[in-house]
Amino acid sequence: MFTGIVSAVGRIVAVEPLGASPAFGNALTVAVSPGWLDDSTAIGDSIAIAGACMTVVAIAAARDRFRVEVSAASLAATSGLDCTGDVNLEKALRAGDRLDGHLVGGHVDGVGTVTRFERVGESWLLAVAAPKALARFLAFKGSVAVDGVSLTVNDVADAADGACEFNVNLIPHTVAHTTLRHSAPGRNVNLEVDLIARYVERMLGGERPRGRADENPVTTIEDLP
Repeated sequence: MFTGIVSAVGRIVAVEPLGASPAFGNALTVAVSPGWLDDSTAIGDSIAIAGACMTVVAIAAARDRFRVEVSAASLAATSGLDCTGDVNLEKALRAGDRLDGHLVGGHVDGVGTVTRFERVGESWLLAVAAPKALARFLAFKGSVAVDGVSLTVNDVADAADGACEFNVNLIPHTVAHTTLRHSAPGRNVNLEVDLIARYVERMLGGERPRGRADENPVTTIEDLP
């Protein structure tokens, strides 16, 4: 679990295919600033990379870079994890930590496209086109994670095809300390909708819950071969 408060901008410095076919994912080597991995970060820990939760599988002896393995399914559902470049980083939330953003699972729901990025007073307006599957989860003053950054939705404009465009406000600190400073029309970003909104949608009109007794009878120990 994360909060959407980015603690560092790292850089993917190497991308290595894990196999020869599209069924295989990639191994990523991420370089970080000195000291960022020094607080007992260990193999097996979770780190959100551009909003996607990944498991650390190796750490350099100098503790200036780490390695993760990204499955083909994760690559298909995200943006920016298939090439070198800057990425937002956040370590997993610890019990007792302050929740400064909002509850973020690190499970990217879809990819949006930046439509506007412009200065408004001292801040910046960022507009993102979200796909139809995510539009119903985006609401005025609701929360959304964009490339792992916790943001508040300031406006939502619905499109005729069921998709939408939403606006968020970026303060100078956010622009300076995250990869959102690289935003430009046409740039893809990872989106994660609010966790609570997902549960509300499920309860009000989602699919029929799985595991109903009339659909999937419980298997007892005696039934096993």
